[in-house]
Amino acid sequence: MSAFLKAAEDHLVRYGGDTFPNLFTKARGTVVTDSSGREYLDFTSGQMCATIGHNHPAIVAAVHRAGEKAFHFFSGMIPESVAELAQVLADDWLPRDLSKTIFINTGSEATEVALRMAKMYTGGYEVLALGGSWHGITGGASSVSMASDRKGYGVPAPGVFVIPEPNPYRPYFPGLDEEAAALANLDLALKLYDMQSAGKGAAIIVEPVISAGGVLVPSRAFMQALREAADARGMLLIFDEAQTAFGRIGARTGAEHFDVVPDIMTMSKTLGGGLPLAAVSTTAAIEEDIHAKHFTYYTSHVSDPLTAEVGLAVLEVIAREKLVERANEMGAYLRGRLEGLQQRHDVIGDVRGLGLLLGVELVTDRESRSPAHALGALTTRKCFEKGLSMNIRRRPERGSVWRIAPPLTVSTDEIDRAVDILEAALRESLHVTARGRAA
Repeated sequence: MSAFLKAAEDHLVRYGGDTFPNLFTKARGTVVTDSSGREYLDFTSGQMCATIGHNHPAIVAAVHRAGEKAFHFFSGMIPESVAELAQVLADDWLPRDLSKTIFINTGSEATEVALRMAKMYTGGYEVLALGGSWHGITGGASSVSMASDRKGYGVPAPGVFVIPEPNPYRPYFPGLDEEAAALANLDLALKLYDMQSAGKGAAIIVEPVISAGGVLVPSRAFMQALREAADARGMLLIFDEAQTAFGRIGARTGAEHFDVVPDIMTMSKTLGGGLPLAAVSTTAAIEEDIHAKHFTYYTSHVSDPLTAEVGLAVLEVIAREKLVERANEMGAYLRGRLEGLQQRHDVIGDVRGLGLLLGVELVTDRESRSPAHALGALTTRKCFEKGLSMNIRRRPERGSVWRIAPPLTVSTDEIDRAVDILEAALRESLHVTARGRAA
């Protein structure tokens, strides 16, 4: 055992379920390298953050530029790069009317900002969130996150109500078509909310693609109905676009894909290219209202120049290299390869998603659709052993789903290698599980 690996075992707090046998030393493009020199294809894009690939030269250059100017200022001193990034977002990326932005650090923090904005603007505190959602792990964010572990952390913020997530593969209302089932979910949830509400509605918060909940893509009718439901109750609509903004789903934003404009949009992972940059955008009218009410979100790292330089570089690369269009092209190619796997293996029940955010659901058999949790865990481990890192979402109530999201710069050769590894790992895992059943 290396000295650093022993130091990690002796001194680091364990903070999640994924564990790897070695430490990691470097990353470039779609490849990460561990301390033994072994290379792995990273089909999680570094927790969905490395949109343009790990350590893209433009990001390295942006960090160098910031080092020549400034990494950090007093929080009230607005850097030129921050003002420029806000303008680029408003002019080139955001839906109409979302013209005011604050820059912070993480997705959890962005959720906190959005909730504070909505509560101050409306004067309410009640929030509707979707089952299967993931909006972060800080206090307010964790209270509206249903895909995370909610036990053991004390009393959550009051006023949170759940809308069952639309899941065509595992519908809450069997027998209806996809759109009707989703709208039935929403109708029942709103009726229950209206019965329980204290008249203090603040917001409805939603991911345009419910990622941690199993890569679920709502229908346009469902998303438009959320807009109508918020308006009817005097609530704000918040889109959490941590994973969907800036090209991953083959559109500039989820709002653009669904043709629904929220009142507040949060962005994080895909904006910073691997550095801690998040943003929250809203309308000029909402910003004016909450400013008059003395809205504050004053942290040590609000409006940092370092991450703003990087955000500008990320957006410039996405535009210059046409990565929004490439997400559709490479996503179609990857989806085709995965659907080929589905045709050869009955344990693959469903392939879904948008652009380069895809989900592959594993089942024991297609008739019962029972989640194949053990098979999923084993195959994921074998994929890593063969040089492919990818993420699996395992929730007893929501299935066993590989979440596959390589950088937008991924090549067809890398996709082919990854799918070949995936199939080899799946075949081996099926053999192991069949042998175990026979024994």
